[in-house]
Amino acid sequence: MNATSRQPKPRQTVTVAFGDGIGPEIMDSTLNILMAAGAQFDIDIIEIGKSVYQRGFSSGIEPSSWDSLRSTRVFLKAPITTPQGGGFKSLNVTIRKSLGLYANIRPCVAYAPFVKTRHPAMDVVVVRENEEDLYAGIEHRQTDEVMQCLKLITRPGCEKIVRYAFEYARKHGRKKVTCLTKDNIMKLTDGLFHSVFDEIALLHPDIESEHMIIDIGAARLADTPEMFDVIVTPNLYGDIVSDIAAQIAGSVGMAPSANIGDHGAMFEAIHGSAPDLAGQNVANPSGLLLAAVQMLVHLGQPDVAEKVHNAWLRTIEDGLHTFDIYTEGVSCQRLSTKEFTEAVVARLGQVPQTLTPVEYDEAEPEITILPYQRPAATTKDLVGVDVFLHWRDADPSEIARMLQAAEEPDLPLTMITNRGVKVWPEGLPETFCTDHWRCRFLSPQTVHKISHAQIIGLLTRISVSGMDFIKCENLCNFDGQPGFALGQGQ
Repeated sequence: MNATSRQPKPRQTVTVAFGDGIGPEIMDSTLNILMAAGAQFDIDIIEIGKSVYQRGFSSGIEPSSWDSLRSTRVFLKAPITTPQGGGFKSLNVTIRKSLGLYANIRPCVAYAPFVKTRHPAMDVVVVRENEEDLYAGIEHRQTDEVMQCLKLITRPGCEKIVRYAFEYARKHGRKKVTCLTKDNIMKLTDGLFHSVFDEIALLHPDIESEHMIIDIGAARLADTPEMFDVIVTPNLYGDIVSDIAAQIAGSVGMAPSANIGDHGAMFEAIHGSAPDLAGQNVANPSGLLLAAVQMLVHLGQPDVAEKVHNAWLRTIEDGLHTFDIYTEGVSCQRLSTKEFTEAVVARLGQVPQTLTPVEYDEAEPEITILPYQRPAATTKDLVGVDVFLHWRDADPSEIARMLQAAEEPDLPLTMITNRGVKVWPEGLPETFCTDHWRCRFLSPQTVHKISHAQIIGLLTRISVSGMDFIKCENLCNFDGQPGFALGQGQ
């Protein structure tokens, strides 16, 4: 491992949240092990999650807690419960985005033969983009029948996470980075992520790179995870495939997660709060403990991280397992949360005999991403508009007739789609239509460039006709290339 030498960090304060469900139990376990190993940090406890939601804070965190997070810049967080239904936002997403923790690092490692798995050689790291994609959470109810969620992919976001993935691979001695997207369907959003990946891969000729469509990539991950090393992918896919990877490695309950940004870091298990197991002293603290190991390295305490990690490996190797990974014929003893904690503490200073002992450099492999350099502005020409209607009549020909009465020569109606499928002109009668219609007005090639005033006039005439338009999306060419997708079937 090539690591940049650094001076040991002074004793720091870590913000700690005990969370909901099994959170308090596994946080107690984790902190007990860290302190027994000689970890050096102070703790600032904040309250987040269910109780805060119930006090009327829809984000799950009180304003005063942000002061601690912004001051310590290191957060060890147990899982929380987000109430179901509208009006409540995911606190995990809020923290990651508010603090700019753009990279989610999820190692998924098999511990065969001591933890049951079909893939004993598995050792995959998922690098998940953390700030955008559908997790922007921009949703609207648009009609009686249709909800919308906006998928936002940005060039700065793509560049940061892809550069981080390649630098992570280089600093940790990894040989390959695989990009997973669905750009055969989402040609603009996922297409941007893929194209940025290809650009940055050229700057790292020492590391093998490949791209896969997310569906076949996930299938191969489930079947042959040994073919992967580092995976980089947008937010939603990363959330899903990292859980798949963790489970096929042995158990989601054993997988840690680090959220890294320029101004802070958050460390957590990838699993949820499991409220059905709360208070029963059966939860596996391994995911949070291994996240805390990542935190120790981040804090500049690699010796303590190494001691804790090796003690945990020795415990797993000795067959001392919590109920979720206990297997007859493999495990020696089924332990409670507290007993497992005591077993790890008892093995501090020991190393595994069969599993490979871990070694952490005296210096954390620091990853620095250069500031984003905004490219030169493109030539942007407004050439049309998509107008979205709420209309219960399922006859697209009638909608077209009414809209054509509102159009103008330089901005004619060219297409109507329903759920993305072209239904006018020449739609198929078999296509099921809901009450949500996209109506595209596009200037002819002989005119092409139009004005905002023309769009405003069009919307005014549509409104006067009694049709309910929900929103509009401007259609633009960028350096002469369309910045919008065709309709399915167009």
